[in-house]
Amino acid sequence: MEVLEKIRQYAEEAHGEQKRKYSNQPYIVHPVAVMKLCKEYTEQVAVLAAALLHDVLEDTPVTHHQLREYLQSVMDRPVAETTYRLVKDLTDEFTKENYPHLNRKKRRRREAERLGKADPMAQTVKYADLIDNCLDIVRHDKQFGKVFVNESTTLLEHMKGGDQRLYQRALEAVAESKRILKEYYDRQAASNS
Repeated sequence: MEVLEKIRQYAEEAHGEQKRKYSNQPYIVHPVAVMKLCKEYTEQVAVLAAALLHDVLEDTPVTHHQLREYLQSVMDRPVAETTYRLVKDLTDEFTKENYPHLNRKKRRRREAERLGKADPMAQTVKYADLIDNCLDIVRHDKQFGKVFVNESTTLLEHMKGGDQRLYQRALEAVAESKRILKEYYDRQAASNS
């Protein structure tokens, strides 16, 4: 789809020189993987576009106004508005900058509660995001992996409105991540005794 290729290029330019933390690949690899996961379950352009753009407002200099204008320049207005709304839903509100008085655990819990009320299409994208991140983090960073898996579990407890097949896959990814962590920490404990 031509419009999705334009949006992929826009996301790639927005993420610029950013790299994936563990693989050092260009960051765009992640949004593309999230979009491909979503595409297995939906052909809705707004969902696929939101998957490509899901980290743009959070992790790049692109402003809400700039994103909205860009989307309206490449999509029909209703689809552009839906895409923008989904990206907005997928952008963390409970950040350290906005809520410095809350610790990470409290911020993530509030974020989970907020996402639990988000558009089901946004939840679908978030499932794909969790799937793509979960095993990658757990394989490369066991300590943060424990934190991320717990946060993902909380998110999935609150977000049950999206595509149920992708929701099941997200639950399975979290369960597999927990299994990997348990094996790792069991081996650590055995070697220390």
